[in-house]
Amino acid sequence: MSPPRLEVRGLSRAFGHLLANDAIDLVVQPGEIHALLGENGAGKSTLVKQLYGLLEPDSGEIRIDGEPVRIDSPKAARRLGIAMVFQHFTLVEAMDAVENIALGLDDPPPRRVLRRRLLAAAEAYGLAVDPDRPVRELAMGERQRVEILRCLLEEPRLVIMDEPTSVLTPQEAERLFAVLRRLAAEGRAILYISHKLAEIVALCDRATILRQGRVVAVVDPKRETPRSMAAAMVGAEIRTPEPRTAHAPGPVRLSLDRLSLPAERPFGTALHELALELRGGEILGIAGIAGNGQDELVRVLAGERPVAAETIRLDGRPIGATGPSTRRALGLVTVPEERLGHAAVGELPLPANTILGARERLGLAPRGLLRRAAARRATAEIVRALDVRTPAIDAPAGTLSGGNLQRYVIGRAILQQPAVLVAAQPTWGVDAAAAAAIHAALLELAAAGGAILLISQDLDELLGLCDRLAVLDRGRLSPPRPTRDLRLEEIGMLMGGVHEPAPGSGTRLAE
Repeated sequence: MSPPRLEVRGLSRAFGHLLANDAIDLVVQPGEIHALLGENGAGKSTLVKQLYGLLEPDSGEIRIDGEPVRIDSPKAARRLGIAMVFQHFTLVEAMDAVENIALGLDDPPPRRVLRRRLLAAAEAYGLAVDPDRPVRELAMGERQRVEILRCLLEEPRLVIMDEPTSVLTPQEAERLFAVLRRLAAEGRAILYISHKLAEIVALCDRATILRQGRVVAVVDPKRETPRSMAAAMVGAEIRTPEPRTAHAPGPVRLSLDRLSLPAERPFGTALHELALELRGGEILGIAGIAGNGQDELVRVLAGERPVAAETIRLDGRPIGATGPSTRRALGLVTVPEERLGHAAVGELPLPANTILGARERLGLAPRGLLRRAAARRATAEIVRALDVRTPAIDAPAGTLSGGNLQRYVIGRAILQQPAVLVAAQPTWGVDAAAAAAIHAALLELAAAGGAILLISQDLDELLGLCDRLAVLDRGRLSPPRPTRDLRLEEIGMLMGGVHEPAPGSGTRLAE
């Protein structure tokens, strides 16, 4: 038998007193698609950074094809045949695909040669891409193809993929899976990181599960369920919220009337005559691939970019020209996608962040006088209600893991009992336990009569929570429709810019 493509023995890495990786063992065979699973803070990122030369281990050994290796830089990793496709793209938007691929190669050939090789690889793997088109003009799925092709031109023996489907339509995800299966059939090894456990069941041959920096299980996903793997990740059974029951919609709480907004910066997205009505007790979802106007919509709803007063109404009151503080006081609370830096200030303790984000609704700064004791009590209530794992109530926000910080941000919003909650990517990059807690909190707010606008790239999340769904594509919003009437293929086509799907095609979601 040939040796494992990747073998990790007793790998450990500490940051001060925190042991991020504790004697990790991992084996990935040639031709295997191997999942690396774990909740936020379990040590996945630390491990793959050591495999790609971004960090060096404190102890332990890494072997490639049976030979012990030292990986002290990404260049060294590439020499060993290790390639990585990052969750957040590493492309220069002003450059075209050929130029971006040249940037990622240690010794790129002349442009004409590289362009020819790129087109050959694109045709061979079914990854169509325009080599001469600036990246800024490419859709998210096309950008990922550029990243993958750059990786393939290095002739890798081991490919590390971090959350590769987070910006893809369902159709694009299926095409990606076909490429990964072909790579595996060619004998390449793939280490696949994803929070979408249904993908792991469908795609991967084995899965190594981390918890608190240690390997707790190596399983065959085909013999597991998403629920059982999630329980192994967190060490306890995940309690999923009960499905929503039929309910009569309440009065209109938020309405948009031909909301338009020019692009604020180069390569930004303009909004074009958006219209919708959101009712009390309703969760209305907005699907779409990143970069199609989601950030602009969240900013304009939060009051960061004022518009004509009548284009946005809250409980019938025109608020388009008001700022964030006024909107929060009136009952419109926003959870932005970027939790650290936008939703919370990392250097400030949690009670100070509670004051910054909830002072109007919770009365934490009357006449400009800070009520610090009240802020600590409110923060303690958030920590209790959402089970936020923090070393102390006064801990700086930046010391919390991503999932726990997101729990705090969602809890702070819900504690204000908003009339309307706008939540952007509420479970982006969080583990199954945090996602379940956040979903339960959103459903509880809707059951109490709150109206929720849920903006997400996760179709499973949208279809599981929302009463109606619309798609945002290139700054234009499709008419919201009941989720039970939509077809998965139809949503994918809308996300990909096809606005007239063939009638009767596809499978109804309710089926």
